[in-house]
Amino acid sequence: MDIMSYLSGYVDGEGSFCVSFSPSKRHLLGWEVRPSFSVSQNYNRAEVLNLLKEYFDYGTIRPDRSDNTLKYEIRSITVLIEKVIPHFEEYPLLSNKQKDFEIFAEICKKIYRKEHLTSKGFAEIVKLAFYMNPSGIRKYSQDFILKSIKLR
Repeated sequence: MDIMSYLSGYVDGEGSFCVSFSPSKRHLLGWEVRPSFSVSQNYNRAEVLNLLKEYFDYGTIRPDRSDNTLKYEIRSITVLIEKVIPHFEEYPLLSNKQKDFEIFAEICKKIYRKEHLTSKGFAEIVKLAFYMNPSGIRKYSQDFILKSIKLR
């Protein structure tokens, strides 16, 4: 097995593609959108996190106090577009997580094209994001975000 397939398989089990939203006075529409790719692991198995960081040549590894693990994470839209998304397009996930990845990739591409800076584009991103990780806990509902977008 080659390293790229191994990393995809590892991410399939321990990784996450996430898009979060936070109210922000600094942002034009009143909200910040943050895509992130992350992988969690126990402290005694950090080798794979280091391998991911070396492979993508980017990212941070930090303690995740919520579950006492380490978390490797990439939030840079440029790195997500140029390195992470192409990797998983070439070496796809084999579980249902592939669907989340495909939505994640579409959202990242919209952000990269600056579509999130219009109320229409931002609303499309919000709707797409709520198809991802449907069992996840979110701080804000889709309706709340969509109703509070400042129209531009």
